[in-house]
Amino acid sequence: MKAIFPITLLASLISASTFAASYSAPQPLVAPSEFKGVHGLAVDHQDRLLAGSVVGNSIYQVSPESGEVSTVIGPDHGQADDIAIGPNGEMAWTGFYSGQVLYRENDDAPIRVLAEGKPGINSIAFNQQTGKLFASQVFLGDALWEIDVKGESEPRLIKKDMGGFNGFEVGKDGWVYGPLWFKGEVVKINPVDGEMETVADGFGTPAAVNFDSKGNLYVVDTLSGQLMRVDIATGDTELVAELDTALDNLAIDAQDRIYVSNMADNGISQVNPSTGDVRVITQGELAVPGGIALAEDGKTLYVSDVFAFRSVDTATGEVHDIRRAHGSDVEYPIAVGLGKTRLLLTSFSTGTLHVIDRDGHSTIRIIHGLNAPSDAIELPDGSIVVSELASGSLAQLSGAELDNKRTLADGLQGPVQMILGQDGKIYLTEAAGFLTRVDPASGEVKRVAEGLLMPEGLAQTADGDFVIAESAAQRLIRLNVETGERITLAENLPIGFPAGPGMPPSGIPTGVAVAADGTVYFTSDVDNGLYKIELEPAGN
Repeated sequence: MKAIFPITLLASLISASTFAASYSAPQPLVAPSEFKGVHGLAVDHQDRLLAGSVVGNSIYQVSPESGEVSTVIGPDHGQADDIAIGPNGEMAWTGFYSGQVLYRENDDAPIRVLAEGKPGINSIAFNQQTGKLFASQVFLGDALWEIDVKGESEPRLIKKDMGGFNGFEVGKDGWVYGPLWFKGEVVKINPVDGEMETVADGFGTPAAVNFDSKGNLYVVDTLSGQLMRVDIATGDTELVAELDTALDNLAIDAQDRIYVSNMADNGISQVNPSTGDVRVITQGELAVPGGIALAEDGKTLYVSDVFAFRSVDTATGEVHDIRRAHGSDVEYPIAVGLGKTRLLLTSFSTGTLHVIDRDGHSTIRIIHGLNAPSDAIELPDGSIVVSELASGSLAQLSGAELDNKRTLADGLQGPVQMILGQDGKIYLTEAAGFLTRVDPASGEVKRVAEGLLMPEGLAQTADGDFVIAESAAQRLIRLNVETGERITLAENLPIGFPAGPGMPPSGIPTGVAVAADGTVYFTSDVDNGLYKIELEPAGN
């Protein structure tokens, strides 16, 4: 486990303040972990195991023996959904949100952009005989391209509308083998003319394939959490290992040891293909924690974890999975709102509001087509207000199907997190530096505080003050909107990870919640931990 980010507490608070109090130093409720969701894997010619993270905007080196992780390429060039190693040791990778294919010939060579303007550029692989490079778009596009490694010509379209040609590999026959994410098949494509043939089918959601030195093809199925071996001549499949859902990619080293990544667990495991034995190399309890919401009894903290939706026992720190990406219907949640009987998940990347029953955790409704929603709250009348980053507005959804949509307020400058205040008004943070109040009856917008440094997470204390995460200043403050008085609760916090290309300005928002006893909880977008700050008894 890496060292916890250094945290210091303000030594003195304003004794004359109506909210003067002492807080303990922040302590981890859920321990930090590596990565920020882990995706593409590769083993290079130096036998280094490399791992990519889109949200982490970095490429990492991972020790298979110790699990130690170090950064090889960090922000802003490291955004990597997949990584490929060429026949001469050259490396290429894909920036999913940036839409770029990046490349360098060796560790000391400059990084070059080989292609851009390809949103959702996802998987990438070299032909080991010819050195030709191929890359595919998935989710934000659906196409396979040949990329000129010299950067002298535009990418050549090989085929489009295949069904989500994800983590692929070039076979010794020169065909490109890969999974069709949305069709449950493994196919091969002739890069010369785009001819496509089915190799095997019957998968749930196949995410990636790779060949070993003997020509065996291995497939990871993210829906089932299985690693399978495929006979490419017959299409027969054989179960190799049972893992967990949310698998993303795999790599095979020169000794035919298989490495598998899991985005929901920030995990990489090593699989023995002969025995099916699995050894965890590195893993975390949370993936990319963002917005949080605390149940009324203070015992359960809900965490929107981007690649999962989870709950945390505030007494023990025990983490429970409610949904896992690609093993369920959850869609990259960035925030969670707490209604009387419903949980409200929002995803800016998929434009989704996901409404879940609080008791049985069944899906009530999934609404698509929102403009990069950043948070959602429930009003007393049962309607739901969603903050939209892309439109700078609050959208109110009503009706039995939540299909009546109207603009409640607009002109907002980067709405991030939102709560329903004790006075019945809506309060939200704006990335431009505001704490803003909106009247849900009239839609009137009033900025009640300004000059905040990238405010994100927001919560209200029992006595009506607001706790705000200023991510650009790496601190939590407590604010009285009536007097304008504000104090720092804790500073030098592990928050404020820079947003990568294609991400909103706030990146992954720091979530904040406050319990009735004054305990403050916050998430870290730097080390992926969940922390608490306790209010110390008077006189301490």
